[in-house]
Amino acid sequence: MLRNFFNFLLFTSIYISLCALLMIWQTNQLLALDYCEKTFYLFVFFSTICSYNFHWYLTPTAYSSSERIRWGNRHRTLMLWLCGIGLTGSLWFFWQLREHWLVLSGSVVLTFLYSAPKVPHPAFRWLSKIAVGKTLFLTFVWTYVTTLLPALVANNPITSAVILLTLYRFCFIYAICILFDYRDLESDKKEGIRSLITYLDSKSLYRLYYLSLLIAAISAGLMGPFIPFSAIITLIIPVGATAMITRKAQQSSSDYLFYFVLDGLMALSAVIYLVIASL
Repeated sequence: MLRNFFNFLLFTSIYISLCALLMIWQTNQLLALDYCEKTFYLFVFFSTICSYNFHWYLTPTAYSSSERIRWGNRHRTLMLWLCGIGLTGSLWFFWQLREHWLVLSGSVVLTFLYSAPKVPHPAFRWLSKIAVGKTLFLTFVWTYVTTLLPALVANNPITSAVILLTLYRFCFIYAICILFDYRDLESDKKEGIRSLITYLDSKSLYRLYYLSLLIAAISAGLMGPFIPFSAIITLIIPVGATAMITRKAQQSSSDYLFYFVLDGLMALSAVIYLVIASL
C-alpha cells in the first residue's frame, strides 16, 4: 500500500510539482521577494501537474518498459483528469495574476515547447529534429519558472544576485538533464527526438556535464556578498551530491533513481535551507 501511494505521488507528478514550489520558496527567501506568493505557488503547482501529465500521456508505451510508463499506461484516464484539473487550476490562477500576463506567458510557451514534439501533428513534429532542443527547453522552463519568473512577478530589478542564482539553477538543472538524456538515448532515437547526446561523443558530453556542475558551484560561491554563507553551502551540497551519483546514473535506468533522487536533488538545497531557517 505504501509503495502504491509512493508511486501515485511520484508518477502523477505531485512530487515534482512540490519540488518546484520548494525551489520557488527558496528563490523568494534568497532574493527577499515580496509579491502574491500563495497565488503564484498555486499557479505553478497546477501548471506543473497539467504539463507533466500532458507530456506523459503523449509518451508512447512501446519504446520503454519503465515502471513509470507502465504505470501511466494503466492510468491513462487519471492522467487526462489530472491534466484537465491542472489546466483549470492554472487558468484560474493565471487570471488572478493577469497583470503579469506577459512574463507568465513565457513560461507557458517554454513548457509547451518541451512536450510539443510528442504531439501527433506535423505542425509540431519538426521540433523533434532540433538538436539539443529537448534538453534546453526543459532546462530553460525550470530555470525561468523557479528563479527568474518570481523576480519578474515581484517587479524586482535584475540584480547581480538574480543573475547569479539564475546561472546557478540553469547549469545545475542542465547537468541533471544531461543524465536524463543519456538514459533516454535509445527511446529518443526510436521516437525521432534528437537531443544533445545524439551529436556529442561520451567524452565531450561529460566534459559539458562536469563543466555545468563547476559553473553552478562557482555561481553559488559568487553569491557571497548577497546571501548568508550557510545559504551558499546549501546550494553547493546538491552539486556535490549530483557529481557523486553520476556513475550510478550512468549504469542504472531506475525510474526511482531518476524521478525521485535526481529530480529531488533540484529541491534539496531548498529543503536544507528550510530546515536551517526553522532552527
